[in-house]
Amino acid sequence: MSPDQRHADVLEKYSRFVNPYLAKLMHFAGFGLEVQGEGCYIIDHEGRRFLDCLGGYGVYALGHRHPKVIEAVKRQLDLMPLSGKAFFNANLADLAAKIAEITPSGLELTFFSNSGAEAVEAALKFVKASTRRTKIVATDGGYHGKTIGALSVTGREKYRRPFEPLMPGGVFVPYGDVDAIVGAIDGDTAACIIEPIQGEGGIHVPPDGYLRAIREACDRHGALMIADEVQTGLGRTGDLFGCDHDRVSPDVMTLAKAFGGGVMPIGATVATPAVFERVYSENPLAHTSTFGGNPLACAAGLASIQVVEEEGLCERARLIGGVLREGLQSVADRHTDLVSEVRGRGLMIGVEFTMDDVGELTIAQMVKRGLVAAYTLNNRRVIRFEPPLIMTEAQAVWAAETFGEALAETAEVLATLV
Repeated sequence: MSPDQRHADVLEKYSRFVNPYLAKLMHFAGFGLEVQGEGCYIIDHEGRRFLDCLGGYGVYALGHRHPKVIEAVKRQLDLMPLSGKAFFNANLADLAAKIAEITPSGLELTFFSNSGAEAVEAALKFVKASTRRTKIVATDGGYHGKTIGALSVTGREKYRRPFEPLMPGGVFVPYGDVDAIVGAIDGDTAACIIEPIQGEGGIHVPPDGYLRAIREACDRHGALMIADEVQTGLGRTGDLFGCDHDRVSPDVMTLAKAFGGGVMPIGATVATPAVFERVYSENPLAHTSTFGGNPLACAAGLASIQVVEEEGLCERARLIGGVLREGLQSVADRHTDLVSEVRGRGLMIGVEFTMDDVGELTIAQMVKRGLVAAYTLNNRRVIRFEPPLIMTEAQAVWAAETFGEALAETAEVLATLV
């Protein structure tokens, strides 16, 4: 079967057996069949190389197939891939200890799962069990997952409405508005769940002190603070964790995406001993996961943290993020009619357009030129740039220049429609 035939075969199977509506969207955008990942690049069925500035929505912080993570997983694969569950698991113990070492003070105990949504589900259960309250303060445009509990605190009605009734108790306020979120936290609040930088909402960076104000409001009312670090964790923002920017220690933190080094899926819900005591003291099996914390995933997690530390990827995210943001801003300055803002921190950058559909058209032009990105789920006017933290300065410059070429062609297309 030729590469083109294989691509056609996969497209047909997506249309018939997977999701015909997604298949149509991906085909329109020009995405081919991914065959291999290598460093900052994805290689398709025709051998074309694409600079990956989407990064699996934040999964590929270490790039594709980082050799140290691959080596750790292969080594564990020859020993015991999954846990027998009745015995102690050394990889799980070592990873939990490492997480306690690197996370903000007070976060000492970890529950392992397989994804960000699972980590959030655990967090919601934990705070409700801890406080015996049901109100959860969340933000408009926030994204925490699409399972029932996580969806209940995800701030976009488009995704919530078809599945209602959801978990009760969710209250939404504008993101970044200190007065609104502090005012919503009261004696009935179990927790406030917050992204240190709002990802799917459009890469919104809150004002300095925002997380600190939430922490203080939670403390005043006996509520708990959940920092959803699924997308911001492990160096993405230039700090090891997004909440480090405000020097805040939450009661619960969720991790996933980059945590598995781009090799294994893994999620984690990290919490204080006080939270774990209220959840597990009477029933050590109150919340469990069959595959969570399996030896393969934990081997990947340990290796990933090691790479972030040894290769200085937090500092690199700050440095290369500055180069990329400066380049994107230069493009924006040439297209003020189409681009309203470039914003972000580290290598979590958003470009917001002035009108709908510009992002989708620009993405298609970017793919034609070998550059991959995508718009944010809760804000289609924003293209996100979340490349691997191992990106070079030359790659960052090329990405910005290529985005500029794609946007210029999009402008020409739009001009013919006026």
